[in-house]
Amino acid sequence: MSETPSNTLQYRFDGPEEAPVLILGPSLGTTWHMWDRQVPELARQWRVFRFDLPGHGGAPAHPAGSVSDLAERLLVTLDRLGVQRFGYAGCAFGGAVGVELALRHPERVASLALIAASPRFGTADEFRQRGVIVRTNGLDPIARTSPDRWFTSGFAAAQPAITEWAVQMVRTTDPGCYIAACEALAAFDVRAEIGLVGVPTLVLAGSDDQVTGPAEARTLVAGIPDARLAVVPGASHLVPVEQPAAVTDLLVRHFSTAWQPAYDSVTGQTAVPGIPVRAMSTVPPQPQQPQQFLQPVAVAEIAPAPVLQPPQVMGRPDPYDAGLKVRREVLGDAHVDRTLSQADDFAGHFQEFVTRYAWGEVWDRPGLDRRTRSCVTLTALVAGGHLEELAVHTRAALRNGLTPDEIREVLLQAAVYCGLPAANGAFRVAQQIVREETTPAE
Repeated sequence: MSETPSNTLQYRFDGPEEAPVLILGPSLGTTWHMWDRQVPELARQWRVFRFDLPGHGGAPAHPAGSVSDLAERLLVTLDRLGVQRFGYAGCAFGGAVGVELALRHPERVASLALIAASPRFGTADEFRQRGVIVRTNGLDPIARTSPDRWFTSGFAAAQPAITEWAVQMVRTTDPGCYIAACEALAAFDVRAEIGLVGVPTLVLAGSDDQVTGPAEARTLVAGIPDARLAVVPGASHLVPVEQPAAVTDLLVRHFSTAWQPAYDSVTGQTAVPGIPVRAMSTVPPQPQQPQQFLQPVAVAEIAPAPVLQPPQVMGRPDPYDAGLKVRREVLGDAHVDRTLSQADDFAGHFQEFVTRYAWGEVWDRPGLDRRTRSCVTLTALVAGGHLEELAVHTRAALRNGLTPDEIREVLLQAAVYCGLPAANGAFRVAQQIVREETTPAE
């Protein structure tokens, strides 16, 4: 066990000290115990390193603002331990960390396994909505529905102790750290970069995973030059928990046969071993273990596409792209996509104006945080009687971190200075939006 400053992670080691290091990264809402069934076998050959996400499993509640922040904290932790090179296997959120490491620090990663992972997890709106639910209701609604997302119905019914363990794992997570992790996944999108992952990669998915299943796995395999696919039958999202023997076998075989040598700083070259294309698929399945579906992927050396530099523009950069990014983060992809799709030639110029100046020039200024800007915006909309826009910005306020209680206080303050009739309509609109946005799905 370890002491954990704010820029490091809570961790533990298993296995011989002289063995190469293999890191196991957890899923959102879980702890390092999700890997308990893999450790005894993996620790025979590797020095197994497990870590907890901030606020998970009793780890200090120092929220991480992005996947890259988590990856950097992991590297700081490893640097302090003298670990320079490692294999990495991550599930879901842990898989996102693995992709980030392979893209930003390829010299550190010898081999990669991505389990229940994706180059983009769902939509930004889905994760920010989950943050609103947690901020309003706590983690209990998320905890109660976690088994439905993580396990097949048959497994959940047959293993009530594991199901209850999963629920308690989520309930004991720090809500602020969970919300921050949701925001990190909302912003995670490496679809344009996934072809730059240059280490041998196993992509593994549960056949019944409705969160990041075989379709997402095939997207990763199609994009990563040296990747192979394994689909485990009878498993949902937490494949290592539901089918531990199959996952252990796949990880042992992958990391035993696909461990890229370190970069040689003297010669400036990396020796790349021949890859046995059928090495994984020719091993017969063990008795009493689920069959593994393996799809070898041919390896080809493809020169990276040239990076086209945008033309140099004199003066200030155009704020349109920054404005569109902020507009989507505040109002949600669904709303922005709907609004822009409805804009014809006549209204399109106005939408461009709004994106460039309201969102790119004002909302993107550093002088106020988004919570404060939401407070100001709600008050102004009440004063002007703009109830349709008030509905949109009540949703935005929740996404920006305001609680229903804080929104109520803003509207009460507005009632004093903007008038009771205006506030009466505002409360009616905001009440409906708060109900819609903060009621957990059944």
